[in-house]
Amino acid sequence: MDLFEAATQDLIKTRSPLADRMRPRVLSEYIGQRAILGEGRLLRRAIEADRLSSLIFYGPPGVGKTTLARIIANTTKSHFITINAVLAGKEDIRNAIAEAHDTFKLYSRRTILFVDEVHRFNKAQQDALLPNVESGVLILIGATTENPYFEVNKALVSRSRIFQLKPLDSEDLREILYQAIGDKFRGFGNKKIEIDGNAVEHLCNSANGDARSVLNALELAVETTPPDEFGVIKITREIAEESIQQRAVLYDKDGDAHYDIISAFIKSVRGSDPDAALFWLAKMIYAGEDPRFIFRRMIILASEDIGLADPNAVSVVMSCAQSYDYIGMPEGRFPLSQACLYLATAPKSNSTLALFDAIKSVETEDKADDIPNPLRDSSRDREGFGHGEGYLYPHAYRDHWVNQQYLPNNLRGKVFYTPSNQGYEANIAADVLRRREIQIASYSIAKENSTFLYNDVGWYERTFSQNDNYAENIRNTIFEIADVKPSDLVLDINCGAGGFLSLEAARLAHESGVWAYALSKEDGENLKNYTEKMSYFAKPNVVCGEIGKIGNKISAKFDCIIGRNVLSEIGVRARLALPDDVETDKASHVLTNNFAKNLKTLLEKDGRIIFCQYLPKESTLLSDFLAEKYKKIAEIAENEILEKTPLGRFSPEEFTQILEKNGFAVKSVKKNFSIKRKITPDLFENWFRNNENSFGSVLKKHANEKDFAKIKENLCFVLTTNETEWKQVNCFFEVKMVVK
Repeated sequence: MDLFEAATQDLIKTRSPLADRMRPRVLSEYIGQRAILGEGRLLRRAIEADRLSSLIFYGPPGVGKTTLARIIANTTKSHFITINAVLAGKEDIRNAIAEAHDTFKLYSRRTILFVDEVHRFNKAQQDALLPNVESGVLILIGATTENPYFEVNKALVSRSRIFQLKPLDSEDLREILYQAIGDKFRGFGNKKIEIDGNAVEHLCNSANGDARSVLNALELAVETTPPDEFGVIKITREIAEESIQQRAVLYDKDGDAHYDIISAFIKSVRGSDPDAALFWLAKMIYAGEDPRFIFRRMIILASEDIGLADPNAVSVVMSCAQSYDYIGMPEGRFPLSQACLYLATAPKSNSTLALFDAIKSVETEDKADDIPNPLRDSSRDREGFGHGEGYLYPHAYRDHWVNQQYLPNNLRGKVFYTPSNQGYEANIAADVLRRREIQIASYSIAKENSTFLYNDVGWYERTFSQNDNYAENIRNTIFEIADVKPSDLVLDINCGAGGFLSLEAARLAHESGVWAYALSKEDGENLKNYTEKMSYFAKPNVVCGEIGKIGNKISAKFDCIIGRNVLSEIGVRARLALPDDVETDKASHVLTNNFAKNLKTLLEKDGRIIFCQYLPKESTLLSDFLAEKYKKIAEIAENEILEKTPLGRFSPEEFTQILEKNGFAVKSVKKNFSIKRKITPDLFENWFRNNENSFGSVLKKHANEKDFAKIKENLCFVLTTNETEWKQVNCFFEVKMVVK
């Protein structure tokens, strides 16, 4: 570049549009998209660590797709090439690929190829990129306003991580606007500008989440408004309306107008007046109301006010809502109008309110209705196929798979195969990983649930590794309550060695990512080793530390925090850290209280926490298989054993009280999970071995010789001659901060 060309470039920069001059150059200047770029989020960590794989940014114009690519160009150590799919031809692609190969050969540097409007490439052009993306010579970053799952080659999509950028909210746009007014080098900081608050609100509400639109309107307003006698450029709401070419409408999204207009809309639809319904719908759209909010209200109306009078109403509105998500604005007005007119002209019925009568009956009925015998579950009485004692025939189970151990004991948890995310293998990868995680988790759950066998969990290992999807049911229940969204940032406390919850969370929260907190260095290292071959975007960020210091280890705020047996683990850590003369329960209470305070620093204000805690006291114990005469003796021995462990002493009520005192709202529900097992004589003897912690050794302290022999005889007969059902009780806590 010569002096004349450099001068020309500088002139272009100074005279380029405000939206281009104000484009962020580094992540710290980037405003918006907090769901994927907030502190601690997956994409932000990847950019800062320069650990990118192929990406596709999908979203409407003006939300920061190209800007984000330029920031990556300024941050990465890789070679960076930019092309526009609208202007580029085959020759440009060939040149970019050749340049990437040369850079790799000469400098061992990979190349990032940014393709703007990537959906404009035809199939042949997209296919030309595949081999180089697959080999790792090229890292593709594509930007598109169209849904990549429909408009981009499926092979290219399967090799890329998709990030959806959402329209910016009013707060983001306001910050961008004031930033441009105050910036002396790229914005209008050298001019005296006064902008009316109503003008700011109108510009931000009318821009439909487009930063470029706000900046273009601001530039037009500033450049066309003459300064007053004091040299001040005053921008009023009227000037803002002219600049953005849209008249302001009285509509406060958090005030009376918001609720009054949606109420008028709903009542017009319910009253079958399509003209009035369209008018109120138009007013909401014009004022910048979120169309998804309107669709949510129409979905409710379709069931509440139309119901069985037209069962298709729900399907029509859902299809229109889905269509809107695919196409966005402004074309999204068509499905909004279609849904509105369909509901307004549909026959009406509120018969679905019958459910609330049924609920009221359940709440007020004194006598508990017994379920008729023909309606009871019969699956527990069926026997599956068996090719040997203890073998579970997979074809007798859902999805033709059941959790059981296949590797030798010394190779338990060993990973040989790591599926890739390519082609057909990408389709089976999720199933393979989920099943493996359940198998690894079974060993951990076995030890946690081991009430009697502290030093030898062999019986529990074999029992729980062959249970009827016990581990899977635990995980499914946690995530059913958690309702993890793609943009959620998730923290798994007490992740364990296999990342039983962390890896499932990483699949669900694939836009923001997951942090896995390991309470021991060994667990942390094991999880890191297990996920070593996984894609950077597919694995959790593993952090090790003590439970009481979690707030010091992690600075991010999370949308969702999950954990299994975290609460009893607090008691374990308290016990380990105590001198002999200090009471464990007191220290555990203090540590739990500190832990609750730590949670506040980790949780977003509208976030949620879901903990699962195993309750051995409420689960099946050996005393449950004894006649009343011997039951009380066995219970005394069991209670003594349980009181020695934090798991056995854990109280859901006490934990709830501690959380509530720290400003949390707590909901809890207990769920029973059942397994059926027939105990072999040699496994039964584990309970009565000569060990101070065994059930038999403790029982001898409370039973005479005759009763001891009778209890052992009765238990042996019941457990080794019949298949018995074992109830496992878990308490699930849903915790949220109380908003004042």
